Amino acid sequence: MRIKFSRLVSIGLASLALCAAVTPTQAADCPGHPNAIGTSRTIVVDPQEHRRIGTMSYSETLPLVDKEVVLTFDDGPLPPYTNKILDILAAECVKATYFIVGVMARSNPELVRRIYEHGHTVGTHSMSHPILFKRLGLGQAKLQVDGGVAATAAALGDAKKLAPFFRFPGFGKSEPVEAYVMSQGSMIWGADMPADDWRKISAREVAKRALQRLEAKGKGILLLHDIHARTVDALPIILAGLKERGFRIVHVVPATADRPATTTVAGDWRLHSRSKAATPVAALPKTAMIGAPSVGMAALQEPSANDLRPTRQGSRGAHATTLHRHKPSPHHHRHGRHVQPALPDHHAAR
Repeated sequence: MRIKFSRLVSIGLASLALCAAVTPTQAADCPGHPNAIGTSRTIVVDPQEHRRIGTMSYSETLPLVDKEVVLTFDDGPLPPYTNKILDILAAECVKATYFIVGVMARSNPELVRRIYEHGHTVGTHSMSHPILFKRLGLGQAKLQVDGGVAATAAALGDAKKLAPFFRFPGFGKSEPVEAYVMSQGSMIWGADMPADDWRKISAREVAKRALQRLEAKGKGILLLHDIHARTVDALPIILAGLKERGFRIVHVVPATADRPATTTVAGDWRLHSRSKAATPVAALPKTAMIGAPSVGMAALQEPSANDLRPTRQGSRGAHATTLHRHKPSPHHHRHGRHVQPALPDHHAAR
């Protein structure tokens, strides 16, 4: 097979550009925190060139080199957890990508602004995080997608501050909705590995699973949630473990007219796991995780304060904020406490 010399040169230059951008964060980059892991580099992506990423759902992922990780947080913002996570990231000079739920943005607009002001990338995650997003008709799905964008942009006070990045609730994608999201100029984000922080497990177990899966794949997009106490407790362990293992944090921003995309070649967008045996994501059980229960189309109206409350740490399948109106039911109450029924795991690998 013949390969043109010009092609070899372009591949070599792209690889050199990627490697050259990977430099350890110096202590001076994180004043007052000489042992911080920091953010090693920023990559710029063009949603028009690479439309769908994350190997839990798609064939491509971000153009990372070995031992690079992108941190992402879903479902917030929700005090006090989002505040605490922002403080932890700031102390480590780490930048992440947030996928905001619209009703949460309406309830906590100052937190959405704080996320942006701390230098993080702000994307969207639908209006009300329906647990069965995949089953929505196209009309309802459009309302969810557009409502989440509008609510988050309103919280930011400037639509230009919002990245054209979208993640399906529970990875509940469908071809018609994917086509619609991409027609709006957005890049669809999946993930490469979860940390299982929506499950009823300890913070140390969350950190253990995150680190094991990153070691197995060698690099990738890590899925976390900024609405759980266990995530707050696990995050310092994860960051310390990443630094100890030689991983580097990468920040991702969208291309603009004055900020061109990072130079890459097609192969950079493929992920080849180091090991197929260590804590495979495909082995996740399909019954333990749920997304936030849907409030239906009523969620696209202004919610009342009673419509928004965090799921208790001990609730079964606690993945996201409960965003439904409480309707008393003798089947769902024990000793005066609301019990949430278990629902399917929609973050398990497809």
